[in-house]
Amino acid sequence: MQPNPKKLLLRPGRDRSLLEGHPWLFSGAIESIEGDPAAGDTVEIVNHRKRWLARAAFSPNSRIAARVWTFDPDQAIDDEFLVARLTEAAGRRRNLSSDPRVTAYREVHAESDLLPGIIIDRYGDYRVLQLLTPGAERLRDALVAALTIEPGLRGLYERSDAEIRELEGLQARTGPLWGDPPDPATIIREYDLSFEVDLPHGHKTGFYLDQRENRRRVAETLRAEEVLDAFSYTGGFAAAALRSGAGHVVSIEASEGSIELGRRNIDRNGFPPTSVDWIQGDVFRELRSLRDRGRSFDAVILDPPRFAPTVSQVQRAARGYKDINLLALKLLVPGGCLYTFSCSGGVSPDLFEKIVAGAAKDAGVHVAIEGWLDQPEDHPVGAHFPEGRYLKGLVGRRGQARWYPAAPSKDPSDPD
Repeated sequence: MQPNPKKLLLRPGRDRSLLEGHPWLFSGAIESIEGDPAAGDTVEIVNHRKRWLARAAFSPNSRIAARVWTFDPDQAIDDEFLVARLTEAAGRRRNLSSDPRVTAYREVHAESDLLPGIIIDRYGDYRVLQLLTPGAERLRDALVAALTIEPGLRGLYERSDAEIRELEGLQARTGPLWGDPPDPATIIREYDLSFEVDLPHGHKTGFYLDQRENRRRVAETLRAEEVLDAFSYTGGFAAAALRSGAGHVVSIEASEGSIELGRRNIDRNGFPPTSVDWIQGDVFRELRSLRDRGRSFDAVILDPPRFAPTVSQVQRAARGYKDINLLALKLLVPGGCLYTFSCSGGVSPDLFEKIVAGAAKDAGVHVAIEGWLDQPEDHPVGAHFPEGRYLKGLVGRRGQARWYPAAPSKDPSDPD
């Protein structure tokens, strides 16, 4: 391998996370930069004693200044490297990819599949590629070549329009990369349900693939007549609730276009249009309106968008999660079931559980946690990369009795 003159020299003591196998290097750990690397260039990371540590992609506009490709000094970042990583990721999903009941899933999950900044999702005979970092951008042509050799694949479409690209100094980029452009009405299958997905314009790469197994759990285990589905998007959880035997669902969604697609998904799965009442509006406001009107539900599903894109926004996000869970618990009948989620990476599972507990306390109700929900196997979490665990959820049952004592009144004779 030719020597690479582009290097990041670390400050003393700032190599610990890399030695533990973590793939991120923050800008504050860098003492000096050699070779004038550009965004996306491959750089060598060395500690203050000039010991080689890793080979990484440089990102000068981000707090995460480098993302590691490899800790193997003999491994070049070339086409052979990329094909090997893609093959390994495919092997981890062999059971899922061979299951005819599932036609949409994640093929590559960025850092957890050792390909930082690269997302690849499969929707039937289409692949959707999302590139989030300058290093990933540099591999676009190689990825197109590697991902389009599969027989039967109709097209490869790019959805590099996530907000994180702006933090990386990148502009949004979408459109066909190879083959036929996808039909806006792409149909996918999830076990006993099917959904219409808009790949060019839908959320994320078109659909919330990370909730597949949680929708399946709702479809197989929810026992509720009247269900509230907040942040419904295109009706995935509403359809799952109806498949479980629910008699009626109230779905709240801000986007008129998502509601129209949700209506088609309800019809596609054989449920009557009257089985779902769609409310277009702000979920916080609509939850309060339902509370004020005295509505109640046997089950409430909360699947909000990401409230905390960055760690600095966690406190504000925690308030938002507490508000919606408090309102949900007030809308639940005693004995009712709450399915509640957070997809904010900065909100840890422990913090999320504390948020739900705080909502229960403010509602004055006992909540028994009956299950912990997570992202599915095609969204793995690298043992070296706990940040990959972004989706977390709880199944909570509201108790029959009120709970929590009233706050004690202050005795004037008590000292401060």
